[in-house]
Amino acid sequence: MVAMNIALLKVLSEVTGVPGREERVREIVRLELKGLVDEIREDALGNLIALKRATVKPKKNAVVRKVMLSAHMDEIGFMVKFIDDKGFLRVQQLGGFDARNLFARQVVVCSKDGDLPGILQPAGRPVHISSIEERAKNPEIKQFFVDTGLSADEVKEKVRIGDPVGLTQTFREVGAYVAGKCLDDRIWVFVLLETLKALQGKQHKDDIYAVFSVQEEIGLRGAVVAAHGIEPDIGIGLDTTLAVDIPGVGNEESVTVTGDGVGIKVFDSSMVATHWLVEEFADLADKKKIKYQLEVLPLGGTDAGAIQRSRSGVASITLSLPSRYVHTVQETVHKDDLSAALKLLSAWLSQ
Repeated sequence: MVAMNIALLKVLSEVTGVPGREERVREIVRLELKGLVDEIREDALGNLIALKRATVKPKKNAVVRKVMLSAHMDEIGFMVKFIDDKGFLRVQQLGGFDARNLFARQVVVCSKDGDLPGILQPAGRPVHISSIEERAKNPEIKQFFVDTGLSADEVKEKVRIGDPVGLTQTFREVGAYVAGKCLDDRIWVFVLLETLKALQGKQHKDDIYAVFSVQEEIGLRGAVVAAHGIEPDIGIGLDTTLAVDIPGVGNEESVTVTGDGVGIKVFDSSMVATHWLVEEFADLADKKKIKYQLEVLPLGGTDAGAIQRSRSGVASITLSLPSRYVHTVQETVHKDDLSAALKLLSAWLSQ
C-alpha cells in the first residue's frame, strides 16, 4: 500500500457534516489544502474549490483543459424538525437510510451552544413486552426520535428546529480494511487530498479543479453549482460504490469486489460514463499494472452525473472505491483499493 496519512482519514470519518452543514469538514480540508494548490475559494452553496494550475506550457494555439474532480463532503444524517413536550426530538432524514441499521444508534445534535450527545431509537415497545406481530415490523424513519437525556425545558433552551443531527462512530482499521461512518464520501475527500500531495513537484498539462462538494446525498446539488461555475472540459466524480461480496448475495449482484482494485464506472442511474474516458483509464491502469474493475451500478448516482449534464454537456466518468455496508456507520473499504485509487488518479493527472 502507498504510504498515506490514515490518521487524517480517521479525523475526516468521525467529524459531523450532514447536507447543508458541512462546515466542520470544509475547515479540515481547507487547512490540508494549504501549500498544495494555487487558489482556494468557497462558493455560495459551500463547495470548496481548489485550483492547481497546469505546469506544462501548452503548444501553440492550444487551450489548457479544465479537469474537475469532485468528492462530496456531506454524509447522510438528519435535522431536528420537532421537539415534543417531553423533550424528545423528531428528525427529518437527509439522504437514504435503511431503517434496520438505525436501532439504538449514538448521535450528536449540533446545537448553537455546543454538541449534545443523544440516542436514536424508533418509537415502540421493546421485545420483552411487544407482540410477535410488532416485532416482525420494520419501523419507518418517521418513527425515530432522539433522546438527549435532558429535561424538556433544557432541550427547548438548547436545541432549535433545523439543528443538524449526525450519527457517531469510531473509525477503525479492521484487518486489511478501514471501517467507519461516512466513508461515503470522506474516503475520496481523503484520496483527493493525498492525490494533490502526490502531484507536488510533478508536471501536469491540465488545470485541475479539486472540488470538495456539498449536498450530494440529497441530489448532487453542490456539483451542479460547481460545474456551472467552473465550466470544465472533463468531469471526474469520486465516490464509493457497492461491494456486496458478503454472505447472502450472489456473485452476479456484488457490483464490485473488495481488494480487486479501484472501480472504473461504466454505468449508474445518474449517467452512462463517457466511453473514451473509460477506455483511457482502463488502458492506463493496465499499463501501470494498477488493479481495477469495471463497474455497473443498477441504482445510485455520483457528482459525475451532475457534471455530465451541465451546460451543453461534459465528458464525464466516476472512479469508485468498493465499500461494504454502504450507508451504515460501518462502511468498509480495503486498503489495497485505497492505494490503487490514489495510484490511478495521480497517474492519469500527471501523464
